[in-house]
Amino acid sequence: MDVEHAEIVEKQLDAVIQRRARKGDVDPDEREALWRASVRRYNARREEEMRATWASFHEEQAERLRRTLAGLVAHHEEEAAKLPDIEPKGAA
Repeated sequence: MDVEHAEIVEKQLDAVIQRRARKGDVDPDEREALWRASVRRYNARREEEMRATWASFHEEQAERLRRTLAGLVAHHEEEAAKLPDIEPKGAA
């Protein structure tokens, strides 16, 4: 009787193991570790995307300021050239 009971229990355990293997059931601790690793990968990828976005933003702003300031410098040089009786600083 004990042998028959042991065989039945063994078959039930095998069935549970096979069912879990098919379902992909994971130990809760392992699932949490996988989740944490997934979150770390997501955060790292998101931070890299944000760094790239900010770098692009600053490059665009620097270029815009360069164009604006170059235009202002040219404008003021033209205006200064219209005043021949005033000698610009540094010219001697």
